Amino acid sequence: MKSFKLWLSAGLGAGFLPKSPGTWGSLVSLIPIYFILISAHPFTYLSVFIILSCVINLWVADVSEDTWGKDPSKMVIDEFAGQGVSFLAVAYWGVVLPLPVALLLGFIFFRFFDILKPLGINRLQSFKGGFGILLDDLLAGVYAMACLQVLILTAGI
Repeated sequence: MKSFKLWLSAGLGAGFLPKSPGTWGSLVSLIPIYFILISAHPFTYLSVFIILSCVINLWVADVSEDTWGKDPSKMVIDEFAGQGVSFLAVAYWGVVLPLPVALLLGFIFFRFFDILKPLGINRLQSFKGGFGILLDDLLAGVYAMACLQVLILTAGI
């Protein structure tokens, strides 16, 4: 069970890739997000994806930290949740620009906020265990979603 939890924690193995595991995790998460956004019920399915990613994050956090240390870089299931949040508004309102463009922009905005951790994101890492690992990514996703929507609305793309 421990190895299964670590594999889930690593975003189905994306966290084991060399250099920038968080970026790899965010990229891998775009695969199910793409299929969710082209589905008949994208907002519902994306919400389920985010909730499932959060639940998995909380379930595997203890074994991940016991194995790899506090807030381990190999643990990227939190990126799945945060990256999903980036596209909630797109899923709700519909894709108004080419989907690959929306995915690229959402990815860039999310990685920007997840890496730099401005605007209070960094403070959320002070929570213990899985919540400290997860909450900063969820807030980074909220900021990325806002930026993506502002860009879409102001640029008219």
